[in-house]
Amino acid sequence: MTDSRDWFPSQDEPNPMRAAQAGMKPTLPKRFYKEAGVEETDGLFRLTLDGRVAKTPGKQTLAVPSRALAEAMAQEWAEQGAEVDPSTMPITRIVNSAIDGVSPRHAEVVDDLVRYAASDLIYYRVSEPARLVQSQDTAWNPILDWARDSHGARFTLAEGVMHVTQPEDAIAAVRAAIDRIASPFALAALHVMTTLSGSVLIALAHAHGELDADQAWAAAHVDELYQESVWGEDYEAVERRRRREADFRAASEVFRLVGL
Repeated sequence: MTDSRDWFPSQDEPNPMRAAQAGMKPTLPKRFYKEAGVEETDGLFRLTLDGRVAKTPGKQTLAVPSRALAEAMAQEWAEQGAEVDPSTMPITRIVNSAIDGVSPRHAEVVDDLVRYAASDLIYYRVSEPARLVQSQDTAWNPILDWARDSHGARFTLAEGVMHVTQPEDAIAAVRAAIDRIASPFALAALHVMTTLSGSVLIALAHAHGELDADQAWAAAHVDELYQESVWGEDYEAVERRRRREADFRAASEVFRLVGL
């Protein structure tokens, strides 16, 4: 059966965000199947194309532990037109990267996420204008409060962009929270959300239900939204953010469907 390895990211890419956004062939492949479905085998749910089990780019079975997640992938495949466009299949891309990239490199992905905790977006604040100061405080302070109350992590804030070294015990607390995520699918989703938001704390707070997807995405773009309110929207910037938001929401959905 024709499979997806020629146009989905390679299993050699351990970073799920880069894998999820890897460049695609300029000429999209023709649709080679009529129906997408799901079959259960040994407690796993496999994507099928015309009844045959689909493969990842690494030639592994495209199977997940959640029927709902498998059905979400099947819907992406079913909604393709005459050509197969991976850019419209963010859930499938994240699942591919989880199976081929994250699962065999779990520790590397955890380490990469922990590095975000050393220089998280929400540590760095402005001193003016007052409206932006208030917007940052409103969006980010509850996340820091959650990290403190739920994980015992207390972080140091700074004005401007000069790097501030964070307490080792706070970084260790973030690592412990990430280490509790055993599922490679959930870990891949968390990595995508972290990379897109620039904040592992925003991603973790959302993953734990402290923020909904709207709140998490807005928190990640406080500065950008403020600038737009002052200077107006830039069409290309808004379009880039819209595409990234679609990937963020797909990652959020993957995380929700597989859990911790």
